[in-house]
Amino acid sequence: MKKLSLYIVINLMMLSSIAFAGSYIVAESNGDFNSIQSALQAAVAGDTILVREKSEPYYEKITFPNNGDQTNGYIVLMNYPNENPIIDGANYQAGNDDPQGLVRIVNKNYIKIIGFEIRNIVVSNNSIFPAGIWVYGSSSNIEITKNKIHTIQQTANNAGSHGLAVYGTHPTNPISNILIDGNEIYNCKLGWSESLVLNGNVDNFVVKNNSVHDNNNIAYDFIGHEKVCPTPALDQARNGIVFNNIAYNIDSRGNQAYGDEASADGFYVDGGKDIIIERNTVYNCNIGIEIASEHGGKSTSGIIVRNNLVRENIVLGIAFGGYDSKRGSTDNCKIINNTLYKNNTENFDWGAEILVQYYCENNLVANNIVYSNSNIPMVDNSTKTGSDNLFSNNLYYTEGTAKWNWKSNTYTDFDSYKSNSSQEENSLFGDPLLVDPTLDNPAIQQGSNAVDNGNIFSENLNGDLDYFGNNRINNDFIDIGAVESSDVTGIESFGQIMKNDFELKPAFPNPFNPTTTIKFKISPNSFKRYFELNIYDILGRNVKSETFNSNVDEITYKWNAENMNSGVYYAVVSSDNEFMTNKLILLK
Repeated sequence: MKKLSLYIVINLMMLSSIAFAGSYIVAESNGDFNSIQSALQAAVAGDTILVREKSEPYYEKITFPNNGDQTNGYIVLMNYPNENPIIDGANYQAGNDDPQGLVRIVNKNYIKIIGFEIRNIVVSNNSIFPAGIWVYGSSSNIEITKNKIHTIQQTANNAGSHGLAVYGTHPTNPISNILIDGNEIYNCKLGWSESLVLNGNVDNFVVKNNSVHDNNNIAYDFIGHEKVCPTPALDQARNGIVFNNIAYNIDSRGNQAYGDEASADGFYVDGGKDIIIERNTVYNCNIGIEIASEHGGKSTSGIIVRNNLVRENIVLGIAFGGYDSKRGSTDNCKIINNTLYKNNTENFDWGAEILVQYYCENNLVANNIVYSNSNIPMVDNSTKTGSDNLFSNNLYYTEGTAKWNWKSNTYTDFDSYKSNSSQEENSLFGDPLLVDPTLDNPAIQQGSNAVDNGNIFSENLNGDLDYFGNNRINNDFIDIGAVESSDVTGIESFGQIMKNDFELKPAFPNPFNPTTTIKFKISPNSFKRYFELNIYDILGRNVKSETFNSNVDEITYKWNAENMNSGVYYAVVSSDNEFMTNKLILLK
C-alpha cells in the first residue's frame, strides 16, 4: 500500500480544509445567534458557522460581509450535522443593489457554503433578476457544495433568473478558483437565463457531481462575450473542468421567453474557452451538449467534450457552431469518445445525433459511438460554412434506415457518405453491442466493433479516465465510445456491471462527533474479498487501519474518533489497485 499512501498524501495536501479557529451556532434558541446574517457579521477568517434546522425556514437574504484568507482559512457557512436548514424567499423583497438573490457573495474571498436548502423566489417583474446563490464581481477561492436549490421562478415576459450564478464583472481581476460540487437545482422557471451559469471574467473552476433537472431553460452554461466584464479579452468563462454531473428533463417549451421553441441544452458552452466537459450524463433535454457562440465575430474555442453519455434527448445529441448565420464560430474544439444513443426522440425535422452548425473551424469529432433511431440523421452538416473539420474513428449504427446529411446531399449508405464527404477515415458501421445505455450503462460487450478501434491522439486529449472512472487507455489501445472495455469484467457472463468492484457509501453521520459509520458494498460480480480501510488526517498521516476478509456483500465499520482533534479526515477503502475515498468532518 506504499504507492496508495503516497497518492493520498500528495492529494490531501492539495485539498482545502475546514479551519476551526472559531465556531458559531445559529439556532432558534440556545445558539450564539438566531439569524444567519448576524453570525456572518461576526465571522472572520477561519470561523465556521453551523446553522441548525428551525421549526420554520430562515426568511433571510444572506450577504457575506467579510473575507476569509489564505493564512487563517475560509469562512465556512454550513448546516449543523444531520440537519437541513432552509433559506426561504417567500418574503423576498428585491433591493436596489446588484446582484439580487437569497445568498450573495460579492467581491469576497475564501468562502464556503455547505448543506443548505435554498428555495422559493417566485416573481413576475422585468426589473428583478434573482438567483438562489450569486457569486459576483471579483472573488476567489469559493466553494459551493451539497446545497439543494429549487423553486427560483421568474415569470415576467422579458426577464430571467438563475439557480446558481457566478458573474465575473471586474475589468481585470477574475472570479477564480471556484468549486461547485454536489448541488441539486430543480423546479426553476428561468425565463431567458440558466440553471447553473458561469459568465464573464471567470477563470479556473471545477463543476462536478451536480444534478440539474426539471427546469425550463439550460442546465449548465459557460458563457463569454456578453459584456458582463468590460474587458473583451477577459469576458469569457475559461480554464474549467466539468465532470460527473447529470442533466435531465430540461425543456424550454412553455417558457415565456421561448414559447414553443425546444432549445434548452443540458450542457452549453456559449463563448467560453479552454473547458473540459467529461464523464457527464444528459438525457431528456432539448439538446444534450452544445458548444457555440451566440455573438457574431466571437468564438468558442479550446473545448474538449469527452467520455459523456448523451442519450434520448428531445431534439439533438451534440451540436457545435453558431445556430444561424448571424452568430459566432466554434474553433479548435474536440468531441471525442462520447456515446450518443437514440437522440431526437420526438422526431424534430432539424434534429440529429450530431449537428454541425455555422462557422465551425478546425474541430475534431472522433472515437464516438453514434446509435440512432431509424431515419434520424447521425450527422447533419448542411450549412456549407466552416473548414478543416475532421471526422474519424467513429462507430455508427441504427436498427433501421441510416441517414447522414452532408452539404447538399443526404446519404443512406455509409460507404457513399464516407466517399462523398471525404471524412470518416477508420470509421465503422455496426452494432456497438451496448449493455444498456438507458440505465446509464454505456459499456460495450465483448465482440463489439468499438473495441480497440479508437485513435489515441494524446493523453491530454483523450483523458485519463473513461465514463466509469476506469483507465481510458489500456495497453496502448483505446475503444470507441465513452467506456473502455478492458476495464469491464464479465459483461458477457453477468450482463451488468458496477463502476468498481466495490462502492463506498457516504459516511453517516458526516460531519460527526465522535463516531461515524463507514460502509461499502461489494459487487456480486466481484471476486475480491480482501479489503483495507485506512483513515488519514489532513496531513496524510494514517490514524486508523483495518483489514477485512469477508464473503458478505456489505461491510460496515464504526469509527470512534473520540481521541482525535476536530478537522478533516479521509477514509480510503482499497483492494488491489482500486480505491475509493470519503471525506470526513469531525466537529467537536
